[in-house]
Amino acid sequence: MRHTRSHTNNRRAHHALAGISVVVDKESGALRRAHRLDETTGSYRGRVIATPKKKKERTKAEKHDHPAHTHVEPVADKDSSQKPKVLGTHEHGDSLPTSRRGA
Repeated sequence: MRHTRSHTNNRRAHHALAGISVVVDKESGALRRAHRLDETTGSYRGRVIATPKKKKERTKAEKHDHPAHTHVEPVADKDSSQKPKVLGTHEHGDSLPTSRRGA
């Protein structure tokens, strides 16, 4: 059955996204979502609930200052006794597997 434009638009009216409600914290003045913990002070409704998050300042030298990557065991070289694989052939030298060879 056909749906008219008005019925289609009335249905789509319920698909709208609501905006995020943001409030200014009284103590810190930072923006936060309503009814949520203030991450800068760690308080909610005047009570300190969690320790405030502190961002660690690192200099560029500290960021790249770490021990060099070393292997515990040396990587062994490839054995030269292995014969190189040839493309298009299988283990027994056939170009096709047994199931596709035909009768």
